[in-house]
Amino acid sequence: MTIPFFDGHNDTLLKLIEVQGGAPERKFIDGYPAAHIDLPRAKTAGMVGGFFAMFPPPIKQSLSDVAAAPAKTEGKLPPQLAWADAQASTTAMAALLLRLERQGALTICRDADAVRAAIAAERLAAIFHIEGAEAIDTELQSLELLYAAGLRSVGITWSRQNAFGTGVPFVHNADPDIGDGLTEAGKRLVRACDEMGVMIDLSHLNAKGFRDVAALSSKPLVATHSNVHAICPHARNLVDWQLAAIRESGGVVGLNYATGFLRPDGKMVPDTGIDLMVRHVAALVEALGEDGVALGSDFDGAMMPAEIRNVTGVPKLLQALLDHGFGEDLVRKIALDNWLGLLERTL
Repeated sequence: MTIPFFDGHNDTLLKLIEVQGGAPERKFIDGYPAAHIDLPRAKTAGMVGGFFAMFPPPIKQSLSDVAAAPAKTEGKLPPQLAWADAQASTTAMAALLLRLERQGALTICRDADAVRAAIAAERLAAIFHIEGAEAIDTELQSLELLYAAGLRSVGITWSRQNAFGTGVPFVHNADPDIGDGLTEAGKRLVRACDEMGVMIDLSHLNAKGFRDVAALSSKPLVATHSNVHAICPHARNLVDWQLAAIRESGGVVGLNYATGFLRPDGKMVPDTGIDLMVRHVAALVEALGEDGVALGSDFDGAMMPAEIRNVTGVPKLLQALLDHGFGEDLVRKIALDNWLGLLERTL
């Protein structure tokens, strides 16, 4: 039995634009084993769509030392990224997404009805998402252009500071209550996204910024790729009051497969069992209810458990949920229906 699933977060566009030689869209369409997701394997696994992130890459100190690599930050935030640099990389990823649509690989969906139509037509449904708003100017004029191109989801920060707010560093045994809340520009961004029907993603945002979004936004609170802090006490994970706020708002959390956000010891190692992923899902269901839990892999952006490895491993996770007593109706909600319901309430 193949259960269709929708992925809350991947960094595949960044992986593709880093391809040396040849058209990156052909890699995605024809098959690209170096990536966690490509079109042939997505179809085989039952992936029907997802949030395709445009993550402006961090500043590189040298070819072998990326400033934002979790193992090298020692709990510190990496440097801020210049607007021009973020615009250049975000534009390159947006252009690639548009080319993929033009070549028939996927459909950029601007609302839930479009997602349902794409799935019915057996086309991969893509939500245009930005992870870290560095490419948006503080007057929000570029937001209008990005919206016209299909942008429907914004993560205000990645794990660094920008003109809108502050992210959490990659640090284990830490609470996400680190740093200041949203700036005035960040508050304007939240209000504008609410008015336009653009989802706000709280993954990577610190606790004060989370509170600011909760106070300002009338939309459901969403963390597309975060886990349970009580199981893995990483600053990137959600503490009890955050989960309660998400539940009260009718929001959703997507399970992040990154091993360092699953394991109680926070280690980024592939020797991480699917049973630990099931444990996080069970805790999320308990905290959020059956309508509040979904999938948010972080494919092509993080270390995956060896049993999952790439998109073809997702059916193993879904089967494990069934084997652990999650009913088929609930597993189908987690795999697809809860993201569809969230999009209907938000876009």
